[in-house]
Amino acid sequence: MNEFFKKIPFIDNILKGIGQIMLQENRWTGLLFLIGIFMGSWQCGVAVLLSTAAGTFTAMKLKYAQSEINAGLYGFSAALVGVALAFLFDTTLLIWGLIILGGALAAVIQHFFIQKKIPVFTFPFIIITWVLVFALHHFTHIQPSAMLSAEVVPSKYDDFLTCTNGFGEVIFQGGVLSGIIFFVAVFISSPIAALYGLAASILGAGLSQLNGEPIKEIHMGLFGFNAVLSAIVFSGVKKTDGLWVLIAVLLTIIIDDLLIDNHCLDVVGGVFTFPFVAGTWITLLIQKVFIKTKA
Repeated sequence: MNEFFKKIPFIDNILKGIGQIMLQENRWTGLLFLIGIFMGSWQCGVAVLLSTAAGTFTAMKLKYAQSEINAGLYGFSAALVGVALAFLFDTTLLIWGLIILGGALAAVIQHFFIQKKIPVFTFPFIIITWVLVFALHHFTHIQPSAMLSAEVVPSKYDDFLTCTNGFGEVIFQGGVLSGIIFFVAVFISSPIAALYGLAASILGAGLSQLNGEPIKEIHMGLFGFNAVLSAIVFSGVKKTDGLWVLIAVLLTIIIDDLLIDNHCLDVVGGVFTFPFVAGTWITLLIQKVFIKTKA
């Protein structure tokens, strides 16, 4: 099977780009993510493929570094733009066009930050999606996706399912099975990252519950997915890695709860992965100051 991917590197790069949504440069992780997305919605699955392909193709045509393309670095923000638009809006011809255009633009913005050596994470996805959601809401009559209005049937409250749901919501998937598949997908690439992510999702759910957030939304993983990403960034086998994970996760949860409670970003569609990016950036700054002081 590995020989197949070597013969068709474009497909390999797309799968790695999808895997990089949770910072995993692993084609099998990307493939499992894709399966989990298609299980939730074929529109989201097709959107992810189109937008990731658009981002990867743009990077190739603009002759960005082949090592970066091969690692999937121009795919993950593009993938999230695609799945976000397909999840939020009825998939009209305009939305499909914006999915492709947004994927291409995500690669260009990603490249700018890579060139500046700034750890941008999913920030290109956030900016593009905020702008598009605002514009679509105010200047078009495109209806919200049926997925938004569908009634979520709550399963029996279970701590494990709540924290795996945190993995699912990273890619806008609320299904229990999708969340479990995403957790397994990260685990086969990096067990330590998956376990830290699981712990972060539990912490996010627990603290949000103490903060009085709606139990149904906590169970869906809406207060855990940003924490999952922050934990994965700093995960490692050193004891100090655990400390940085804790700092990043706590900051992310605080930012997440504050933004949601005050409806700060409702006008642009929601917080998306901004709490993860903000919490991680602050933690990296603290880390930098700590290392400089220690030296």
